[in-house]
Amino acid sequence: MDKPTGPSNELTEASLLSAGEDQYMSPGQLAYFRRRLLADEQALLSAVKETAGHLQATETSSDWNDRASAEEEHTLELRVRDRERKLLQKIREALKRIDEGNYGWCEETGEAIGIARLLARPTAALCLEAQERREQTKRRFG
Repeated sequence: MDKPTGPSNELTEASLLSAGEDQYMSPGQLAYFRRRLLADEQALLSAVKETAGHLQATETSSDWNDRASAEEEHTLELRVRDRERKLLQKIREALKRIDEGNYGWCEETGEAIGIARLLARPTAALCLEAQERREQTKRRFG
């Protein structure tokens, strides 16, 4: 019996979560996360283009209240885009880790990050314990 090809053969979140430890970061799992990261990257790039077009198309008003509202809206939009720019960098770093064979493994401890954590945050580079230690240190020492 032949294996089905195409979308029906792709892994789902449920199948990823139910996979055994011996299948951790198998070629199929890596392909799933690569597709997801690439889709996220494309969505962010589209949003950046949309924002650039929106900011350029905005007309200035002679009314001070309208102008202030528009400037506040632009400021918020630019903040969101800055966060997205940082996320885009993390996505590219995650794709690089897939290419290098390090994706899914904690950069600090070398332990498995875990499928559930990667599904929640595909750009994660640290296991939960290492991330918590880093955040505690950051809170303590600013």
